[in-house]
Amino acid sequence: MVPGSVRRGEASVVDLTSDSALAGPGVAFCALQGRHADGHEYAAQAVAAGTAALIVDRFLDLPVSQLRVPSVRAALGPLSAAIHGWPSRRLRLAAVTGTDGKTTTAHLIERCLAASGRRTGSIGTIAIKISDRTIASRATTPEAPDLHRLFAEMVQSGVQDVAMEVSSHGLDLGRVAGLSFTVAVFMNLSPEHLDYHATMERYWETKAQLFHSPRSHFGVIRIDDEWGEKLAATATLPLVTFGRARKADVVIEDVETDLNGTKVQLRWHRQRLKLFTVIPGIVNADNVTAAYLAARAMGVASEEATRALAQAPAIPGRFELIDTGQPFLVVIDYAHTAAALKALIDTARRVTGPSSRVIIVLGARGGRYRDKRTTLGRTAAGSDLVVITTDSPGTEDPATIANDLLDGCNEVTGSRTIIELDRETAINLAMAVARPGDAVLIVGRGHERYYERGNQHLELDDREAARAALAASVNQQLQS
Repeated sequence: MVPGSVRRGEASVVDLTSDSALAGPGVAFCALQGRHADGHEYAAQAVAAGTAALIVDRFLDLPVSQLRVPSVRAALGPLSAAIHGWPSRRLRLAAVTGTDGKTTTAHLIERCLAASGRRTGSIGTIAIKISDRTIASRATTPEAPDLHRLFAEMVQSGVQDVAMEVSSHGLDLGRVAGLSFTVAVFMNLSPEHLDYHATMERYWETKAQLFHSPRSHFGVIRIDDEWGEKLAATATLPLVTFGRARKADVVIEDVETDLNGTKVQLRWHRQRLKLFTVIPGIVNADNVTAAYLAARAMGVASEEATRALAQAPAIPGRFELIDTGQPFLVVIDYAHTAAALKALIDTARRVTGPSSRVIIVLGARGGRYRDKRTTLGRTAAGSDLVVITTDSPGTEDPATIANDLLDGCNEVTGSRTIIELDRETAINLAMAVARPGDAVLIVGRGHERYYERGNQHLELDDREAARAALAASVNQQLQS
């Protein structure tokens, strides 16, 4: 029983949900208070669908069993864990948090764990893996009922170790409440989600929750930004630090990257270690280092981890190359922060050479932290041409978002920009102006196949759009 709770009536349930559309016989409905909606208003729909129990913070005039708790949000995690038999207690969990790099790092950790002979699972932005089965992901960190249901499935499938992305929303909204992580990894922090957290300090405080005992048992912290340094100084658990900073426990001394992958040289305990990943990109030096250290903390031998990192496949939408034989580079990448975008531009210049141009197709999400757009535009202007377009605007006017990006570009003297709000047309335009040796970077959406415009859920895969644009360009050349 949840402390401070009061029960009216009895009912037998086998699962929980906070989505009234998923309520039904045997599934209790949890009436969450959200930023834009109150779940109590949907309780009648859940009852009509056959649910026999409600978790509420105020009793409702409905003819079913109800458990009133001080906070539905706070109770959701423990109740979900209990109803599934506390499955996470039979798993070793690795948590990866930070603004950028969560997906790649969690993927690499899972590959290291699997290489050591463990049966593994993973939870993140792109997909959920349960041993040999992969299913689509709906959120970086699922709601607590979904999360513990997944853990229960993993235990039933024989999974022993899980690598998962833990978002700031997942932490702040209690989605990972009650979990105990074997290792927690911090990658970085840059202005993002400030429409939700309001300040960088609050954003950091949310992430920092992971780095205190008993929430986690060991920490791996990158200290190349002020927030990582602060975290390493305040964490209350054993930890190892890494980064390019000379005071780090593990120092990244050298990075080489080209289209074949990324080589990293580390110094640790006066010894030098070389790591390799087939994933190109300067930022992957951090990701591969973090994954190696997390895997070692979970008992993976150095040789096994090193080999697994070298063999791990590339990740959809993360420096994903589109190659149809065209004489220039085309990259699809999820980069949607200024730090990630700068690293991507730097990588493109490094692999194509100083005489080549970098062309970026750039948009920004609607309904998000607006000041971020100016910074994104200013960073993108470090390329040779920015094609400003639309990226899941939601209910916001795409032209307004584009103008915010343009304001940032215009802060850089000599920047070249084009506005084309139709994203497919923008991709076509970038391909049309690219010359041999150039790099075309299509950023912000990565692996995503859909975007939101108004109340519409529209299909658009940047990878398919890029291939179609290249094919159309070839056809035009053949016909001319």
